[in-house]
Amino acid sequence: MADASEEELDLIAVGAHPDDVEITCGGTLAHLSQLGYRVGIVDLTDGEPTPGSPGPDVRLEEARQAARILGVADRINLNLPNRRLFDSFEARVALATVFRKRKPKVVIGFGGKTVLASPDHYQAMLITDAAVFYSRLSKWDEYFDGLPTHPIANQLSFPISLHGLDLPEASGYIVADVSTTLEIKLESIRAYKTQFPPAKSGIFRTVEAMNRYHGATAGFEAGEVFMTHRSVGVGDLMKWASPRHART
Repeated sequence: MADASEEELDLIAVGAHPDDVEITCGGTLAHLSQLGYRVGIVDLTDGEPTPGSPGPDVRLEEARQAARILGVADRINLNLPNRRLFDSFEARVALATVFRKRKPKVVIGFGGKTVLASPDHYQAMLITDAAVFYSRLSKWDEYFDGLPTHPIANQLSFPISLHGLDLPEASGYIVADVSTTLEIKLESIRAYKTQFPPAKSGIFRTVEAMNRYHGATAGFEAGEVFMTHRSVGVGDLMKWASPRHART
């Protein structure tokens, strides 16, 4: 039986810190896991130091608990420096190495800047963009220990939109239905007790409100929005435009 660290994943979500992906796309990860897809999370840093945490071991255990709640297959931490995360060649190669090993079909990560929030988010976006490209580049064995190249089929981006309804510019937007997994998502965020103590309980109401708003725009009870960087094609225009009335 293959070691868990060697098994292929269908999708990898990349965050700068533990709790980033829970807040942005936890409902989608939980839903995909329920559907049988192998979903993974890569945290570029351990998120430490942080004001409310006694240390990285506690934050790591919170991240593990959140992953169990979401039902993801694996969670990887690259241990790059929190607060000093920069788009560097070494960071790009580290993440691209994960992609080559785990062979995801889809990668999702940050999209756009997060003003008044950690600058690590924007650096994570740049690192992820480059790593997707590096994953498929041939004639670079010296940087990847001979790992075969791996082309990623598609890349989507998520915003952290907690303080406004404006979204970063993109070719298009997709709303994933998380009506049945919104509570699971909120539970995974609650696993970070050091980050969201009772004094910060408003974060849960904010996340729920945003997800219900985005869901309503697509006809769902709750949804998570993703940015797409290519046009979305449809084979049956009627099935997409009017699914209830399309021929079967």
